Amino acid sequence: MTTQSSSATDEPRTTPEDRVAQAAPSSGTTLEIRNLVKAYTPGKPVLNSLNLSLNGSGLTAIIGPSGTGKSTLIRCINRLVEPTSGEIRFQGQDLVRLRGKALRQARRRIGMVFQEYNLVERLTVLENVLCGRLGYVSAWRAWLRRFSRTDIDAAFNLLEHVGLSDFALQRADALSGGQRQRVGIARAVMQNPGLLLADEPTSSLDPKTSVEIMELMAELGRRQSIPIIVNIHNVALASRFAERIIGLSQGHIIFDGPPQAITDEILKQIYGGQEWLPQTSSPKAS
Repeated sequence: MTTQSSSATDEPRTTPEDRVAQAAPSSGTTLEIRNLVKAYTPGKPVLNSLNLSLNGSGLTAIIGPSGTGKSTLIRCINRLVEPTSGEIRFQGQDLVRLRGKALRQARRRIGMVFQEYNLVERLTVLENVLCGRLGYVSAWRAWLRRFSRTDIDAAFNLLEHVGLSDFALQRADALSGGQRQRVGIARAVMQNPGLLLADEPTSSLDPKTSVEIMELMAELGRRQSIPIIVNIHNVALASRFAERIIGLSQGHIIFDGPPQAITDEILKQIYGGQEWLPQTSSPKAS
């Protein structure tokens, strides 16, 4: 492995427990979206004047049919997709207005878990996790993959929590899909994020592994007080692990509330039709 530890004088020493405290968002509104519009084609918005607030920690799931704007919303928040108009206020800053260094610094505090993992296949598992610290080191240290002893210790600690400590020195391309997603989660948490986004993190996984990945994200979010937004197709998984569910349809929020409040009628409003509904899909409306 080529990852190197920089000297103790390169940066202040902190413990993994310090990192947890630093990661915890301040009280109040973490994320506030106001009148968000995204139109890939002029006059045909995918997101239509969307308003949303996120306070504190917990897992929020976004559900809805394909093409309704779930992934677009996630990617507008971290500016992988440029919003057409509106505001996305994260920890007091409007991300839509940020450019250059200010945007890069804001992005450091937004972790991202991808559908297709987005690992560097030729690097080791440990090196991939340490990539979560690249926004915090100089360009030459990033190129040489020189990380502090504190960062390396924190990466090993996270790998233990995601169940991959025995795989730290293996190349990422030797892992299964579920193991790769665990690495992606650990990498995102290494950023000390104030917000964690996950874009269809279980869509490429089998049902058992999907449950394990959602359980892991929910547990890490609670443990480190990180609010999480997950874009997910599986309503049952969303209802099992999310504290809040947002239902999107044609770029509008149709439902925003706890999982136990979802009824078949609400699901029909979100997805349309009723033939696809299982007989016991949700609690009946009172």
